[in-house]
Amino acid sequence: MKKLSKRLIAILLASIMLIAITAGCSSKSNASSTKTVKKIKIGMSFQEMNNPYFISMKKALEQATKEIGADLIIADAQHDVSKQINDIDDMLQKNIDILLINPTDSKGVEAAVESAKKAGVIVVAVDAQAAGPIDSFVGSKNYDAGYIVGKKMAEDLGGKGKVAILDGIPVVPILERVRGFKAAVAKYPGIQIVNTQNGKQDRAEAMKVTENMLQANPDLNAIFSVNDEGALGSLSAIQSSGKDVKLYSVDGNPEAVKAILEGNIFKATAAQFPRDQVRIALGLALAKLWGAKVVPKEVPIDVKLLTKDNAKGFSW
Repeated sequence: MKKLSKRLIAILLASIMLIAITAGCSSKSNASSTKTVKKIKIGMSFQEMNNPYFISMKKALEQATKEIGADLIIADAQHDVSKQINDIDDMLQKNIDILLINPTDSKGVEAAVESAKKAGVIVVAVDAQAAGPIDSFVGSKNYDAGYIVGKKMAEDLGGKGKVAILDGIPVVPILERVRGFKAAVAKYPGIQIVNTQNGKQDRAEAMKVTENMLQANPDLNAIFSVNDEGALGSLSAIQSSGKDVKLYSVDGNPEAVKAILEGNIFKATAAQFPRDQVRIALGLALAKLWGAKVVPKEVPIDVKLLTKDNAKGFSW
């Protein structure tokens, strides 16, 4: 699908807020009448909450739902697709109107998405694509994120060297980041990908995996991590080893930004905008709920390469 312009997104959000304000005024004017306005109930299922990225997204959602006077139910799947399916079933039992889903497994949540749609719930996937009859998807340009980081790594290495990939869970954003990274470094014949291991996007796990990578590949030059939380685990392992291994990642985590500005190991990250993602996802869902016949099936959100030269002042 064609990229939505920033102007179009701004118009969309402004229109939704106008409807929200109008609805709020209508609700107040009818307060004394016998007819009551149904309060909107929104459910958000996160793949995890042990990550500043999703905490930032959660805070933005809480603020937005408070502004429109909606009820909000939040669940943490803890990277367990069975728990996520059960969490969503509990939300459906509570008669939610909107489901925002950040899947822990893109394919694995399909049954939950189908159940939500059968119940008449508006479903929008956020950050990671979900299989099934969703109404829309809002997420970063993950291929671009992997590509710009891979290109930066190759340039920093002078077009040659041995590199490794710290992979993650099998959701579309992670797969796309790796695909973009591989496409970028493939343009440099002198770059070899010598190791790929799954750090599960977890700091402690990534640290152990990186230690193994460094032992197995003593001449490693750089590591690409699919997210900053994992990269920070890698950073600890690299620092402890005393090796000259450069680190690259995706997210824009505040700790990663600090490490990029202060050190010589963490070189770059492709920053995402989680607050924008969830706000736009909510806006699309509300538009659909309030009668919009057509909403974009996908809204791709730009990413930004952060290095020591431009990372100062960046925050989610």
